[in-house]
Amino acid sequence: MPFIVNTADEREEMLKAIGVKSFDDLIVDIPQEIRLKKALEVFPALDEPQVRKLLESLASGNRSTSDYVSYLGGGAYDHFIPVAIKTIVSRSEYYTAYTPYQAEVSQGTLQAIYEYQSLICRLYEMDVTNASMYDGATALAEGVLMAMNITGRGRVVVAGKLHPYNSSVLKTYLEASGHTAVIQNTLEDGVGCIASLKGMLTDSIAAVVVQQPNFYGCMEDVEAIRDIAHAHGALFIVSADPLSLGVLAAPGSYGADIAVGEGQSLGNPQNFGGPYLGIFTVKQQFVRKIPGRLVGMTKDRDGEDGFILTLQTREQHIRREKATSNICSNQALNALQAAVYLSLLGKEGLKEVATQSAQKAHYLATKIAKIPGFSLKYKSPYYREFVVETPIPATEVIEKMLEKKVFAGYDLSVHNETGLLIAVTEKRTRQELDRFAEILGALI
Repeated sequence: MPFIVNTADEREEMLKAIGVKSFDDLIVDIPQEIRLKKALEVFPALDEPQVRKLLESLASGNRSTSDYVSYLGGGAYDHFIPVAIKTIVSRSEYYTAYTPYQAEVSQGTLQAIYEYQSLICRLYEMDVTNASMYDGATALAEGVLMAMNITGRGRVVVAGKLHPYNSSVLKTYLEASGHTAVIQNTLEDGVGCIASLKGMLTDSIAAVVVQQPNFYGCMEDVEAIRDIAHAHGALFIVSADPLSLGVLAAPGSYGADIAVGEGQSLGNPQNFGGPYLGIFTVKQQFVRKIPGRLVGMTKDRDGEDGFILTLQTREQHIRREKATSNICSNQALNALQAAVYLSLLGKEGLKEVATQSAQKAHYLATKIAKIPGFSLKYKSPYYREFVVETPIPATEVIEKMLEKKVFAGYDLSVHNETGLLIAVTEKRTRQELDRFAEILGALI
């Protein structure tokens, strides 16, 4: 069936129904300077070989972690992805599966999601995991809204150093719903000041949020933060790096009520920043408040195992006023990749990846600290990321390192701070780490 555009009469009829006189009236809120005022320029028709050459030419302009050694972090990490993952998730029954609506006919998809939930529950040591969310930032924001719904309170305190982009997403969510977030600005050696946090808590606070490890890679005093939150009847929300849990304590073990995270590091490529998946876990008592959906296992009439959407508290399935969120997609393919990654590595494999990342990060940090003019900005314990003070602007360090085919790290000046945030994963060899330090030393 060919695509037939709307006729002028049909457009006129639609505009009249909407209540505007012209299309320009419909888009009056869009600034003139960003509107396209000429015909859209498109390539002339090309055959398949020509299209392939064009796309390869465009792609060749990118600099990727396949060609450069990466020390970039700040939420997206260059971890090794076993080739078996792509082989498994490329199977047609997985690769074509999107959000299951009439899900009972998609038993394979539901079982995959169920296994993902089971693995994440064990990893985070929490009771319930939903069938994933968009990304770590939206998972955190949804967790805060859930806490406000549970407690009936309208304010949240962010303890320690949360990723600035996650803070922005959180503020956007809360402002749109008439709530507020209070960000702790008092830090001591890269982590939140516990004395300052105590002064911020009142009985009007719905939740206290902490990122572990925090944006700088430093370890927050999560147990002290938990005690302060619970003393005021607030829920304790932890945004935890899932891969770090191979060596660090899981949120459930130190009393998290809600634990979220960004699942990119679990077998998902960096992909220019997405798509990723948001991990969302809660205690059993909050199961009916979670956003998104939950897959469960049951028995059919023949006694065989079957998988169903046990809870799907979205406005598409229940009355709008009873919906817990408007999350419509569960990033099923990314969640599947995470499940396959965890299955392939197992408990010991995950521990090995986390251990190597931490050990190599500390090895590199020690070498950098010995270079004249360079120093570690914070002395607090860290996992695989750390901030380095540089004798020249971090922007210049990054530019010079690009000439050596190295992504040197994350420039904190974009957040009006000083320093270079460096992340190290298990992929980095000792030769690469030594070369990185050697190049840094030659910059000044």
